[in-house]
Amino acid sequence: MVVGGGIAGLVAARGLAAAGRDVLLLEGSPQVGGKLRSAEVAGLTVDVGAEAMLARRPEGLALAEEVGAEVVHPTSAASAVWSRGALRTMPRSLMGVPLDLDQLAASGVLSPEGLLRARHEVDTPVGDDVSVGELVAGRLGDELVDRLVEPLLGGVYAGHARAISAAAAVPQLLAMARRGSLLEQVAGLPLSTAPVFASLPGGMGRLPGLVVDGGGFEVRTAATVRALRRTPGGWAVTVGPTTHPETVEAGSVVLATPSVPAARLLADEVPDAAGELAAIDTASVAVVTLAFRTRDVPGGLLDRSGFLVPPVEQRTIKASTFSFAKWAWVRELDPDVVVLRTSLGRHGEETTLQAADDGLVRVSLTDLAAMAGITARPVDTHVQRWGGGLPQYAVGHLDRVARIRAAVATRPGLAVCGAAYDGVGIPAVIGSARRAVASVTRAE
Repeated sequence: MVVGGGIAGLVAARGLAAAGRDVLLLEGSPQVGGKLRSAEVAGLTVDVGAEAMLARRPEGLALAEEVGAEVVHPTSAASAVWSRGALRTMPRSLMGVPLDLDQLAASGVLSPEGLLRARHEVDTPVGDDVSVGELVAGRLGDELVDRLVEPLLGGVYAGHARAISAAAAVPQLLAMARRGSLLEQVAGLPLSTAPVFASLPGGMGRLPGLVVDGGGFEVRTAATVRALRRTPGGWAVTVGPTTHPETVEAGSVVLATPSVPAARLLADEVPDAAGELAAIDTASVAVVTLAFRTRDVPGGLLDRSGFLVPPVEQRTIKASTFSFAKWAWVRELDPDVVVLRTSLGRHGEETTLQAADDGLVRVSLTDLAAMAGITARPVDTHVQRWGGGLPQYAVGHLDRVARIRAAVATRPGLAVCGAAYDGVGIPAVIGSARRAVASVTRAE
């Protein structure tokens, strides 16, 4: 049995079925897919959740091949960052550490003082783990963190650089810091022409359905799991409304839910794991999708894939993706309509998302007018909220995950997977699911 129908649960169910198990997947919401979701905006079906996966990790591309999906990559449109009153081309970096200081200077992202500080790296000592912000600020200065590291991490984790674990989020950077100069090592990285990101024609929202099709497992939606109990033969799961609960028995269970419901389900049977899971904080975010007439959008935006916004700029949105410029398949849907997205919400800033949907649209339009010059009224909008959608990898996260897995491993036939453990990106989540399948099948 698999509990949770996001991409982790779907991959786990497919893997268990491929190993010869009879698999039932239970999903509490009306549809599977989790944060991979499509919706219709201005008559066009587009992503309203995750819109890309890393192409430099193998798991996502391998899954696409397994389900027979074509893969597409972004166009050559350049990304930008809003900094010091202008949209500025994003300099090449490793999570904000610049590959080329002259390119960083030419971008204008930093002030002359911030640039001078970044050029004079300080060799600060590094322990077992430290926050990304503390690591980079100690070496290259606070302004580089505020204007490059923060928006990059905010886009991935919806968190804050000075609270996110370097060991969990950017282990490569931490390893470099232990060896010596970050600037020297990053500058020596080989330049790759391979695409960084990938998607599917029609969007990542298509992937869940493809994983289910031919996956060999049963899916039940609107099936809330309320309790998990160990039995002599395996596990008993209580599912359904409190007025009409149903008990379903299984030889093994993979929990592919976010940390909070996983903690609740494990509270009685694996209290040590439950306590650790409950300590993983989360951030809520929202994605606002806007459709405009092509003639109403400044032509200069056609060569930009979007932009990030540092918190220090004190705007409401944290990013905007120009889907029409980033993905050829989006532009081809209707040449007379352009679709773009804004992202809102960082950890600890949930008050931003307390506004009604039309309020999130209004603040998005205000920021787009100020930063991108888009002043027209959209022809259609869509607001997708992800409450508690992104786990926060605090300093020490890897040790916490090790303790969770050690506690779970004491209960044969039980495994956990999802974004709370090994990474929030799609390939990392797929890898987490594969690991859970291997754990369960070895134990049987």
